Amino acid sequence: MTDEKTAWFPAKENGWGWGKPTSWQGWGVIVAYLLSIALVSFWVDPKVDVLTWIGWVSVCTLALMGMYVWKGESPNWKWKTIEKEKRKWFK
Repeated sequence: MTDEKTAWFPAKENGWGWGKPTSWQGWGVIVAYLLSIALVSFWVDPKVDVLTWIGWVSVCTLALMGMYVWKGESPNWKWKTIEKEKRKWFK
């Protein structure tokens, strides 16, 4: 994919997938996604026409995932051991 200097979405430190954005462009993509979901929900009432709403939300989500794949690091399994002190639920 891209090198770490230009990756908008870094790979997660534990598990599979992407973490929080590290650049303003990544945050802009997240804001644009949330605004597009809000606009779709305003434009198509999910109580009235749920299938159309699901279709548009799916298109927006696929576009977001495409940006993650295009401008993010390649997701792969990373597994770090958790320190014993951090594993405790109650201290």
